[in-house]
Amino acid sequence: MWEWGIIGTKHIKTMKELIFYSRKRVMAITFFASLFGIGTALFWENYMGLEPCMLCYLQRGAIYFIVGLSFLGLLHREMSLKAFRTYLSVTLLSIVMGASLSIRQLYLQSLPDHLVPSCAPDINYLLDTLPIFEVLIMAIQGDGNCAEILWQFLGISIPGWLLIAFIFAAIYVLFSLYFSNDIRSHEDS
Repeated sequence: MWEWGIIGTKHIKTMKELIFYSRKRVMAITFFASLFGIGTALFWENYMGLEPCMLCYLQRGAIYFIVGLSFLGLLHREMSLKAFRTYLSVTLLSIVMGASLSIRQLYLQSLPDHLVPSCAPDINYLLDTLPIFEVLIMAIQGDGNCAEILWQFLGISIPGWLLIAFIFAAIYVLFSLYFSNDIRSHEDS
């Protein structure tokens, strides 16, 4: 076929084999990519001094869930096709939740000053004084702290970069689901 181009069919097949070689490799790539995201968030918080807002914590929670789920997938021996697809589907659900929270925070950041919601108390205080469900609802709604842009790169704020990461993760998981019949089980790899 198209052998003379920059990316030929041979290169695409090699790339597919590289990132979709086995079910364990898909879980490992998902695990390490999510771990990198958590590491980046902790770096911003602890070394750059950026204080996360309630929506940031929820977005982190979605990533922590993906880390845990992909780690379980790595530990799962003799993973059947059904189990593999279940892991990927739940991971995709967590990615969609995280992306939705990123979109919510980007919306709050785009509001003019007079429409930004008032700031809520510290998350630790809220957890000490309110039921967890009320704190969760408040966090999803966001507050003035969530509208604050603390850092940008190429004109895109942290939730914007996180949304981009969630989109790439969703694409990877969707391709993994699409190729799931071709992806080898752990015993074959």
